[in-house]
Amino acid sequence: MEWALRHDRVVVASGLLVVILLSWAYLLMGAGMMQEMGGMLMPMNMRPWTFGHVVLVFAMWAVMMVAMMLPSAAPTILLYGVIARRRGKGNALVAASSAFVFGYAVVWAAFSLAAVALQFGLERAALVSSMMETTSIAVAGTVLIAVGLCQWTPLKQACLRRCRSPLEFITEHWRPGVGGAFWMGSRHGIYCVGCCGSLMLLLFVGGVMNLAWIGGLALFVLIEKLAPAGHWISYGAGVLLVAWGVATLLGLAKWFL
Repeated sequence: MEWALRHDRVVVASGLLVVILLSWAYLLMGAGMMQEMGGMLMPMNMRPWTFGHVVLVFAMWAVMMVAMMLPSAAPTILLYGVIARRRGKGNALVAASSAFVFGYAVVWAAFSLAAVALQFGLERAALVSSMMETTSIAVAGTVLIAVGLCQWTPLKQACLRRCRSPLEFITEHWRPGVGGAFWMGSRHGIYCVGCCGSLMLLLFVGGVMNLAWIGGLALFVLIEKLAPAGHWISYGAGVLLVAWGVATLLGLAKWFL
């Protein structure tokens, strides 16, 4: 315990790393996508939407959001720890940092509930395959165009600026104590949803459980938030997504879907 108190920043960083690694391990193991039923392995989206299935799908989405988004939020979380220590909160730094992360995760959990509802609707309309990717060229093209246009909206860019400026966010929204840390974490989560929520819709184009697609999106989010020219990368991605969507609707990009 004494060592932990003296090395609280190491404890926080190590805790973040463990959570991220466990989340990716869960995804790599299939995130419950294949469940045994009647002696047969069935894709998750072929199972009836019972309460247990809803919980399983929600867990998949929630863990996936943590795996994809927490790495890009780590600089803000760690900077919060540094500032909290300088403001005399060293004795409660681990608890406050944990509350910050929990608040952040709660917001993405709420987003995950919305994603579950969307997935349910797409399945009912027979618009997703066994890999939970859309089977409709029209839907895929429309999603690509819509997400591409979102990259250029003032809301997207305002939220991206907040995510790219951890110090500005912390100084502007500082709240003392563990409760304040939770509030700050949830606030930061809201900005991240505003920044990256539309990008998560691309999972329905490439496959909700397509690990290459998930990894690619996670890497893009990381680059968009941390790279020096991240806002220009965001704009460029928007142009490419719109072009890809138009090509898809015209039947010129079938090999990508």
